Amino acid sequence: MSALNRRNFLKASGIAVLPAFVPAIAGATGTNEQYAAEPVIKFFYDGEDFTPSMYIDELQKINSKEAIKRDFYLQGGAVAAMEKKFEEITGKEKAICMPTGTLANQLAIAVLSGDNTKVFVQDTSHVYRDEADAAQSVFQKRLMPLAKGQTYFTAEELKTAITGLKEQEVFASGIGAVSVENPVRRTDGRMVPIEEIRKISEYCRSNNIPLHLDGARIYMAAAWSGVSVKEYASYFDTVYISLYKYLGGASGAVLCGAKTVMDKMPHLIKIHGGTVFSNWLSAAMVLSRLEGIENRLQESIKQASTVFAGLNKLPGLKVSALEGGTNIYTLEIGPETDGNKMQQQLNKEFNIRIPPPGDKHKTTLTVNETILYRDASYIINAFKSSAG
Repeated sequence: MSALNRRNFLKASGIAVLPAFVPAIAGATGTNEQYAAEPVIKFFYDGEDFTPSMYIDELQKINSKEAIKRDFYLQGGAVAAMEKKFEEITGKEKAICMPTGTLANQLAIAVLSGDNTKVFVQDTSHVYRDEADAAQSVFQKRLMPLAKGQTYFTAEELKTAITGLKEQEVFASGIGAVSVENPVRRTDGRMVPIEEIRKISEYCRSNNIPLHLDGARIYMAAAWSGVSVKEYASYFDTVYISLYKYLGGASGAVLCGAKTVMDKMPHLIKIHGGTVFSNWLSAAMVLSRLEGIENRLQESIKQASTVFAGLNKLPGLKVSALEGGTNIYTLEIGPETDGNKMQQQLNKEFNIRIPPPGDKHKTTLTVNETILYRDASYIINAFKSSAG
């Protein structure tokens, strides 16, 4: 699209170009630096995915407002300020910066379990499917998966599994902990219903079973369910939150819990090779992005509702929410529309990135803050033009 035509399109959409700091990214949709000076809407990822140059620019903006304070071995500076912020957010006594989410999950489960070996998890959970059997091979914990292929297990299913152990196994090795991931990445961001979380928490506490929350994407669950992060955290003994999935950090995680549990973490981080010299560059970004995140996510949901309603009026396009879902929606493309051509045109001419539709004329649209970079009418008109 020529500069003149793009200008006419923007005018027809009733908007002006927003101040831009979002260039195109490399990934499944390819790299396009031609329109780097314009905002890019990315219907994948849970938040903005900063390129190195963008990240540096953002840190400079943050530093210009107030000098970023460095940490040493994750002590003091921006890291300490970030940890304090997460203590307030989760209502937990202590928060500790972790190098990875996997280490946060594994150390939390190991400490909560003590000498007991059995840990109940979702079959679809990151702990069970994506952490290289660390619980078994490193921490000598036996993961007990429940609800095969499903987003969550119920409190009743957990109770049945635990009480049934007496008949099924000869030698009792003790229940160490229960881990719940919410929302669940492997089921496209579907949530565990808050009613079920409450029941699981009540059962675990009445039976002195520690409960861990893999809340890597807990802000997505909070935004789409209306349940606050603090309430979610209140039902668990420990909670892990990712620093990079939607908070902009370059890497890392934070683990929150009771002081008696968290005081054991620094030594364990060290002996498992997780100590890093500093992480101020992630902490400073996260502190900045945390400000107003709830409002931005709510605005993103409102914008998505308007956009998807508009797309569903276009011939050959159908956007649907997932049952129990959060920010991932399905996009079905009718046979009369060339989905791959539409994807490429959205990318090249309108700076809108969507995952490739594939052979089944179906893809996903993941809602994040980048949907706010353009007016809803711009997005709808871009799809209309590209699908025509």
